[in-house]
Amino acid sequence: MTAINGSARGDGSNGEPGLFSRLRYSPFLAQMVIIRRCNLACGYCTEYDKTSSPISFETLEQRLRKLKSLGTFGISLTGGEPTMHPELPRLVRTCRSLGFFRTGMISNGLLLRPQLIQALNDAGLQEMQISIDGVHANETTEKVLDNLKKRLESLREHARFQVVVSGVIGAAPPAEVEEVIAFATKMGFTPRVLLIHDSNGQLKLSREEVSLFERIVKKIPKTWKEFSDYRDRLVRNGTAPFKCRAGSRYLYIDEFGKVNWCSQTRTVWSKDLMEYTRSDLREQFYRYKSCHATCTIGCARASSQLDNWRPQSHPESAEPLSSAVALSAGK
Repeated sequence: MTAINGSARGDGSNGEPGLFSRLRYSPFLAQMVIIRRCNLACGYCTEYDKTSSPISFETLEQRLRKLKSLGTFGISLTGGEPTMHPELPRLVRTCRSLGFFRTGMISNGLLLRPQLIQALNDAGLQEMQISIDGVHANETTEKVLDNLKKRLESLREHARFQVVVSGVIGAAPPAEVEEVIAFATKMGFTPRVLLIHDSNGQLKLSREEVSLFERIVKKIPKTWKEFSDYRDRLVRNGTAPFKCRAGSRYLYIDEFGKVNWCSQTRTVWSKDLMEYTRSDLREQFYRYKSCHATCTIGCARASSQLDNWRPQSHPESAEPLSSAVALSAGK
């Protein structure tokens, strides 16, 4: 096992940061890619390929231990499609044994079978997020209710973990998103609504889609991820500025073991996780990110919102970011 750099160990007696240090800068959530391959090829997605092999368990375990040493509270396993990783239950079990407060994953749901669901139960999975683009397949997506109903029924019957089902506005006719939300609610899952943005990070919603969004948010209860009502502001005003703490409160770990601000800024900034230190967490906590105002990455926003009162560097001192933010649903 690779030793943890002493500068990253913090001040806890077990090699983790003490509580005060942890509350100041440690990640509330880290999303870690365990396989880049996916069984789908959604037209709006840039977070997959069709050829790469699963990252080895040993490598992923090293990364998980490193994240824990940085004081990370919650971990989410992602891809690609994480259910394509042959050791997914073992990875979940490792997350739980390392003591993360919350262990979750993101899936398209199409490969879920009762046997795998039970294995994830036994491993201690606490949350699964599934986003559904509509009801009927189209040239953009196959991640639709027609293809997922049996999998969702299996989840309702067998899953002992929380299942969050998100309807995605922008990839299918608007009325289909309402049907997705209604179905998720009927099944007893936690419903959410996500928005797709374009390659410049801007929302491109029609008037009908704006009306749809407003109807849906009135029907479903807010979770902590939507507590700041930033999606309402994005839809209404086109921008929703916030102090982004990505690189600190939120980490996105790609398949190469690089820390990125999020899945959409992989070409903008990164640093090797195994070389990451408490100083890096502090530096990125205070660093201004010029893409913040139109960001739709829900996890980055939710992880940052508790620190909105704390200062951040001035925009004038920040280097401009590339506008090439890939089309994606905010997670």
